[in-house]
Amino acid sequence: MTIRRLGLTRDQLAKFLVEHEQIRQFELLFSTVDEIQTTGLDAVTLDAGAALAGVNKLAGVVAQLAQDGAIEASNALAIAQAAERALNAVSELAMVGATLPPTPTLKRKGLGTFSSNVDQVALLPNVAYPVTFDTVDVERGVWRDSVNTSRIYVADGAFYNFQFSAQLDNTTPNARIMWIWPRISGVDVPDSASQVRIQGNDAELAAAWNWVLELKPGDYFELMYAVDNVSVRMQHFPAAGVVPEIPSVILTVTNDI
Repeated sequence: MTIRRLGLTRDQLAKFLVEHEQIRQFELLFSTVDEIQTTGLDAVTLDAGAALAGVNKLAGVVAQLAQDGAIEASNALAIAQAAERALNAVSELAMVGATLPPTPTLKRKGLGTFSSNVDQVALLPNVAYPVTFDTVDVERGVWRDSVNTSRIYVADGAFYNFQFSAQLDNTTPNARIMWIWPRISGVDVPDSASQVRIQGNDAELAAAWNWVLELKPGDYFELMYAVDNVSVRMQHFPAAGVVPEIPSVILTVTNDI
């Protein structure tokens, strides 16, 4: 016999189930008890411990509820029979040591967008510098540190896509080089740097690419750069005519990948 409805209210269930989780698992148990015997153990998704605790308390209470007129005798008998089958099924799962699959945890979709409206200029050649961000557009599970504005933190452990664009400029007639790479929590990411050579004075170009990196909760990302001469920099340009302002750097961070 398949019992689709308990015929009991939650107030009645609360007389022998002391915790809300037991009530929820007990209801789930009866809706799936007939499926336990026909499906594989991997398909069982109820909490066996909470359900078993409720079933063990049920036998004596069903008879009392029937006697009090809270439920019909025929329904009480059906519930008792289902409880017996449920107890046997849950006990069998416990005896074989079945590991019930955990309830999946939904991860948040992290999103952060940041930019800089100041020039990023190295003080010395061949020294690593972090890019700083003075503008925050979006922070959802990804945020910029309020003190060290080069540090972009993440709330969840996941693979993140870091995508940037930088407006590079050279203020001398000679060709100059800039190197750009990612750093995670103070450690340079191996095999991650790129080199850009800028030819001549005012030879602006935009550098843009991305990295997919795994971060743990609380890790932070930094966009690093170095130059062979301080004449090459990430340049900010103000709005002019129909052209909007040009940030020196734009960074977008997502984990929806």
